[in-house]
Amino acid sequence: MRINTTDMQNAFGKYLSLVEKEDIIITKNGKSVAKLIRYNEPDYFLVHEEAKKYQPTKKVSYEEYMELVESSDQRYELIDGEIYLLASPSFTHQVVVNEISGCFYNYFKGKPCRSLTAPLDVRLFGYATKFEEDPNVVQPDVVVICDEDKVNEKNKYEGIPTLAVEVLSPSTKAKDLVAKLNLYMKSGVLEYWVVNLENKSILQYSFSEERDINYPQSYQQGDTIQSTVFPGLEILLPDIFSEI
Repeated sequence: MRINTTDMQNAFGKYLSLVEKEDIIITKNGKSVAKLIRYNEPDYFLVHEEAKKYQPTKKVSYEEYMELVESSDQRYELIDGEIYLLASPSFTHQVVVNEISGCFYNYFKGKPCRSLTAPLDVRLFGYATKFEEDPNVVQPDVVVICDEDKVNEKNKYEGIPTLAVEVLSPSTKAKDLVAKLNLYMKSGVLEYWVVNLENKSILQYSFSEERDINYPQSYQQGDTIQSTVFPGLEILLPDIFSEI
């Protein structure tokens, strides 16, 4: 589309809407002087969860991550300098999250620890001594925290969860089984559950004080998963998957 400068000045709002569909060439005295094009947010550092292959071009700083988060209504995670755009979870995913969080709520009610569900930013920093040296921000599906004193003045949690739960989906499987497993281990999380909706199973990892993986335990339909950290916290797998 071509328009002159007078038309542009008189109907600027109109052409801002039209530029969503096509570029607009602005003319003056019959000559092209400017071009109005649609602006797209740069995503050169984003890793979309739907993508099966990606080639990240740079490590992202925490400041860049926060700039993106504060300018968007999307949910993101920052893991080892890469930003992940979180896809909307499925109905089945949320049903299972709700079943697990309900069991956790009943167990931890009246106890010093607390279970919470996403979206909740959890700031981790791996083997580093402080967050600024290795910033990571994740949103576990279910998380148990026992250090509420680590909630800062901005009401953000900056502690180390005791137990984290991730419910797999096709777009998050690789991240949850590799990137998050490694991050939780090196950050001092004591226990990690990976819930598989496809075969209705749970893979349980426990981590040593030296931040190594102890022998992982697999639970199938009919089994009862027992926490390695919290005595008496146990859930029948049929109770988790009965509604799906």
